[in-house]
Amino acid sequence: MTDTALTSTPPKEPRRSYARLAADESREDYSLRYAPHTFRRWSPGSVAGTALGGIAYLADFAIGASIVFAYGFTSGAAAILAAAVVIFLTGIPIARACATYGLDMDLVTRGAGFGYFGSTLTSLIYASFTFIFFALEGSIMAQAMHQAFGLPVQLGYLLTTLIVIPVVFRGMGALAKVQAWTQPVWLVGLALPFLVLAFEAPGAWGDFTRFGGTDGAGSGFSWIGFGFGTGIALSLIAQIGEQADYLRFMPAETPANRRRRRLAVLAAGPGWVVIGAAKQLGGAFLAFAALEAVGKTHALEPIAPQVEALRPWLGGLALPAAALFVIVSQIKINVTNAYSGSLSWSNFFSRVTHRHPGRVWYIFLNLAIALTLMELDMFAMLGRLLGFYSNVGIAWIAAVAADLVINKRLGLSPPYIEFKRAYLYAVNPAGFGAMVIASTVSILAFSGLFGTYAEAFSTFIAAGLALLLCPLIAWATGGKYYLARPNTVSGPDAEVADVTATHTCAVCETAYELPDIADCPAWSGPVCSLCCSLDATCGDVCRKTPGAGPVALPTPSVRPV
Repeated sequence: MTDTALTSTPPKEPRRSYARLAADESREDYSLRYAPHTFRRWSPGSVAGTALGGIAYLADFAIGASIVFAYGFTSGAAAILAAAVVIFLTGIPIARACATYGLDMDLVTRGAGFGYFGSTLTSLIYASFTFIFFALEGSIMAQAMHQAFGLPVQLGYLLTTLIVIPVVFRGMGALAKVQAWTQPVWLVGLALPFLVLAFEAPGAWGDFTRFGGTDGAGSGFSWIGFGFGTGIALSLIAQIGEQADYLRFMPAETPANRRRRRLAVLAAGPGWVVIGAAKQLGGAFLAFAALEAVGKTHALEPIAPQVEALRPWLGGLALPAAALFVIVSQIKINVTNAYSGSLSWSNFFSRVTHRHPGRVWYIFLNLAIALTLMELDMFAMLGRLLGFYSNVGIAWIAAVAADLVINKRLGLSPPYIEFKRAYLYAVNPAGFGAMVIASTVSILAFSGLFGTYAEAFSTFIAAGLALLLCPLIAWATGGKYYLARPNTVSGPDAEVADVTATHTCAVCETAYELPDIADCPAWSGPVCSLCCSLDATCGDVCRKTPGAGPVALPTPSVRPV
C-alpha cells in the first residue's frame, strides 16, 4: 500500500491547524495517537526503568497499614497477596497489547470491546484514578513537609501540586530523566528503615505476624476481613494504565532484543504489583513497629514510621532523612499521575467537544481536582473511598483483559486492536455492557444490599461478572459491534509492505505512519486518527457506506483547534 494509492486530490491548503502546543509532539507525546516507531527511541530497559520509577509512591505503605490495622496480619496479608495475583494476571495481556501496538490504555480499551464513545466512560474512571492518587500522594508529601519544616499542611498541598508542573509539561523525555536521577536516593531510602529494624528489633517481624489489628479483628483468618482487604488493595488495579502510558514507547520486537524486550514488558507492566505488594506489607510492618511510639493516626502516615525506624541509627537526622525520602518518592509518582491524567482528559474531551487544545492544558484540570480533594482531607476517608473505587476499576480492567485473552483467541473479536473512529461503532456492548453491569451489581453489593459477605467480596463479583459477560455478549452479538467496516488500509488483511512508511493526512497535511491513518470518503483521501476524531461535520459517512470508496460530499468546514 502506497501513499499514492490512499490519496485522491488532497486540498492544496491545510484545512486544520493545531494550536502550537498541540502540534508539538515533544510536549504532546502522541497523547491521542498511536506512538510511531520513529518516536520509540528508548531501549526496552530505559522504558521499563522509567515505568517502574513511577511506582515509588508511598500510598502502598498507607494502604497496606490500613488493611492490616483493620483486619489483622493474617487476613490482611492474604488480601494483599490475593489482590496482587489478580492485578498481575489481568495486567499481562494489557501490557503486551500496549507495547505491541504503541497505544495507551484508552486506545486499547476502544478496540477491546468498548467502542469509540464507550471508552469515554473509562477515560473518566482512569482520570479519577490519577487525581485520587495524586491527592493521596500529595497529602503524604504535605505531611512530611509539615513535620520536617513546619510548613502548614494546606500550603504543603499547594506546593506539592505546583512542583510537578515543569516536569509534566515537558513530557516523556523529562519524566525519564527525573525517574533515572532520583532512583538511587529512593532505593537507599526504601531499604534503610528495614535494615535498621533488622538489627535493632530482630523480633519485630515475628510479633507483626501475630498482630490482630487495632480494631479487634484478631490474629486469625477471617473471610470477611480478607474480602474487604482485597477490595481495598484492588483499588490499585488501574495502575496498569499508568504503566501503559510508558509501555507504548517500547521499541518494536526484533530477534536481537526479543528476550530483553519481553522481560521489560513483563516487569514494567504487571510486574509493578510484585514491588507494590511488598511495599504494602513493608509499610504495614513499619507502621506496626511505630504504633506504640506514635499512635494509630500517625502510624498510618508514612513519614512517622520512617522517622521511628531510622532514629536508632540517625538520631536527630532521622526526620530530615525520612522527609527527603518521602518527598523524592512522591515527586516520582505524582509526575506520573499528572502526566497520565492529562492523557486521559485529552482523550475524553477530544471525543466530546471535537477540540484538542493540547495535552498540557489538561494538566491544570487534573491538578485542580487533586488539590481540591487534598483540601477536603480525603486521606481520612482512604479505606472506604478506595474500596468503592475498586468495584468500578476492576470491572473495567477485567472486561478489557477478557477481550484480549478470551474473545480474540476464540475469534469473537478482531485479532488486532482497532482504535480509529473511522472503523469503530460508537458503543460495543461486549466490553462496555459487561463493565456497566458488573460494576453496577458490585456497587450494590458493596452498599450492603445483598448482605455482609457480598459486601466484603463485591470486587470479586465485579471481576467475575466482567470476565463472564464480555465473551458471552460478544458471542450473543456475533462480534458485530467490534468493526463498523473493514479496515483495508492498515488492518491485518491489508497488503502493507512497511507500516513505518508515512502518509500525508488530507486534513492537516502532516505525515503519519500507516497504523495512524484511515481512509476517509468525506475528505476523499487518508486522514490521521486525530483529525478523524476531531471532525464534527462528516456525519460518520464512512460507517454508513461500509466498503465504499470516496464519496462526493460538500467540503466539511473545520475549526482550528
